[in-house]
Amino acid sequence: MGKWFKSGSPWIWMTGGAVSISLIAVLGLLLLIAWRGLSYFWPADIYQWQLQDNQGKRSTLIGEIYDVEEVPTERLISAGHKFTQDPGEFVTRYLVKTGNREFVGLDFRWILATDILERSTPVDVAMLERAKNGNFYGYPVAVIEKGQRLPLEDVKGELEQHIARAVALSDEAVSLQKKDIGAINYKLEKLRLKERRFELDGELTAERKQQLATQANALHQAYLVLEKQLFALRDEAGRDAVVVRDMRGEEVTLPLDSVLDVTYVNDLGLLGKIGHWFVGLGRFVSDDPREANTEGGVFPAIFGTVFMVLLMAVIVTPFGVIAAIYLHEYAQKGAITKMIRIAVINLAGVPSIVYGVFGLGFFVYMLGGSLDQLFYPEALPSPTFGSPGVIWSALTLAILTLPVVIVSTEEGLSRIPSAVRQGSLALGATKAETLWRIVIPMASPAIMTGLILAVARAAGEVAPLMLVGVVKLAPTLPIDMNFPFVHLERKFMHLGFHIYDVGFQSPNVEAARPLVYATSFLLVSVIVALNLTAISVRNHLREKFRSLEH
Repeated sequence: MGKWFKSGSPWIWMTGGAVSISLIAVLGLLLLIAWRGLSYFWPADIYQWQLQDNQGKRSTLIGEIYDVEEVPTERLISAGHKFTQDPGEFVTRYLVKTGNREFVGLDFRWILATDILERSTPVDVAMLERAKNGNFYGYPVAVIEKGQRLPLEDVKGELEQHIARAVALSDEAVSLQKKDIGAINYKLEKLRLKERRFELDGELTAERKQQLATQANALHQAYLVLEKQLFALRDEAGRDAVVVRDMRGEEVTLPLDSVLDVTYVNDLGLLGKIGHWFVGLGRFVSDDPREANTEGGVFPAIFGTVFMVLLMAVIVTPFGVIAAIYLHEYAQKGAITKMIRIAVINLAGVPSIVYGVFGLGFFVYMLGGSLDQLFYPEALPSPTFGSPGVIWSALTLAILTLPVVIVSTEEGLSRIPSAVRQGSLALGATKAETLWRIVIPMASPAIMTGLILAVARAAGEVAPLMLVGVVKLAPTLPIDMNFPFVHLERKFMHLGFHIYDVGFQSPNVEAARPLVYATSFLLVSVIVALNLTAISVRNHLREKFRSLEH
């Protein structure tokens, strides 16, 4: 036994076991997040309950089972609930998502198993997904077209056709408002700023003023035409309605311009549910958020996260590589160089919120405010670059991740044999040519390793972004079709902040819980995708320059 311990085998097994346990824990956590998040898009059965409370009052409830738990009977009795007969030591209770927000106080309610007289899953009950006020559960009985009620035999087919028509018109109206009308508003604002700039410079002549007024009038006329088209599309989208009999037994009229989809969940087979799951997942990835971010999709957050991380990578890589080359190749070993290295190492341990405060004070207020005074005085007092934006977020995270890139690049440079440098110099190359053509290509795998670590950290940071650019809901993306097409001064949405906002700032906690898991899994997937891309590039570079190491 003593020889076995001295051989070091126990420590090898202990290390391997610790790594295995850590790997299992990480995979288990990812699987839990994936299960809790992705199961949200699976169409759950819709139940209809006949209930009777302890006072003998009967009611009907329609909804989805959201959670089930066993509650001690004594706890319910102490809360004031009375039972007509002994229910036993524990009572099962169900958390039901009822929807129908206009007529029910809450989207969710608890019901006890002892209050249930009957439970069924009728095939003709439908779930109507709406753009606002959440889902609506009930029995579609008729369609109202042009103000006329049509008691249709095939309600399902006719309703789906009318909803598809209304959704197409609504999408066309939204596209018209965001693209064409938005472009005109953008041009009008540019004309206003241009006139203000001429006025500040003392160059606003009567001729220029007339030219600007002519251009603005032409844009106003185009705006009126598009506005008329927009109102016509909205009127057409709201032309029809659906009549639904809800859980109270009353008929409710829902305008179809607010209905996004109808699903007869209980009538779906396995293949139908799988298709519905993929459709729901696709909408989550591609749609904009709704209802205070508790419904809809997260596309602006995905776009903002990826765009900010890529912009950060473009900024941090050259600065980190240049700093590492200077410290390793040019700087003489001494007290100053040693202090610089210590400072770089210490920067890696600074809390991220401190970087956020620095970015807000230096980048936003000082640098951004100076840019506004120099280049955008016509827009003042409204700031252009003097307010949080995606460029300042990228710069802040670039400083935050700079030590990682510097240390990793230095490690790569130190592994290159000095004989390679000496051979290049002996053949007549200058030191700059040696660095550019020999040293940096051979160190590129290490540079990519530093970039991978930087991307992994930057993509998950939230605290500094809350100060320098991220918002709950961004009206426009940093990239659009308006010149100059890339707007680095705009605020943006971020998956990490979206998780915080939905999980801790949402007015509807139960509805937000699965979205937190789904968004968390999506954030991990985005980070993994970015890292895998960088790793593939690194491996390609490593194989390409492997022969130079021998």
